[in-house]
Amino acid sequence: MITENLNKVRDNIDVAKGHRDPDKQEDVLLVAVTKNHDIQAMREAIDAGITDIGENRIQEAKEKFETLDRQVTWHLIGHLQTNKAKQAVKIFDLIHSIDSLHLAEAVNNAASGINKIQKILVQVNLAQEESKFGIYEDDLKSLLYKVDEMSNLELMGLMCIAPNYDDVEECRPLFAKMYEIFKKVKEMDLKKSNIIYLSMGMTHDYQIAVEEGANIVRVGTGIFGPRQY
Repeated sequence: MITENLNKVRDNIDVAKGHRDPDKQEDVLLVAVTKNHDIQAMREAIDAGITDIGENRIQEAKEKFETLDRQVTWHLIGHLQTNKAKQAVKIFDLIHSIDSLHLAEAVNNAASGINKIQKILVQVNLAQEESKFGIYEDDLKSLLYKVDEMSNLELMGLMCIAPNYDDVEECRPLFAKMYEIFKKVKEMDLKKSNIIYLSMGMTHDYQIAVEEGANIVRVGTGIFGPRQY
């Protein structure tokens, strides 16, 4: 089932890429979100070609990291508390959810402690939902300049989570706006950042996200089926 689902997701991504503007034609990285899915399911997905794994929680990721006998790239896509920064930098290759100066400083310090350059994305709360994390657009530029100065962080781009609309098409204007912000950030005079990733789109909306310019999508249920709680 996982292999069949994965092939369907890949096909959907290819179709969505065909519907987007020529200036957005680039590869799309599929991150398989394994929250609440077991090691065996992860192995099946990896053996079917998945190279990137996304986890939401530090403790669950730590247990899998220590058990999984496969080589993958680890993505933290859930909210990170500052007191978990030391654990996060030991596990994750890319942290998607930097949403404040305080958290960026904590991750920078933790990475410094193990002589690591931690790759990160800054999470933007474009819809300004109180129930979601992320920095507001008005505060984004200031944070990016400060992150760019941190010696043990490498800023790689932006992440956003769209509201869970009943009609998924309602996500489209937000994703389109997020892509415009991404383009502007790429033009900023950042000294050492490498702005290449726009992470947006999950199981219910990844096709629209790809059409609007996402080059990382985070899909769990679409690959593994409903989560077992």
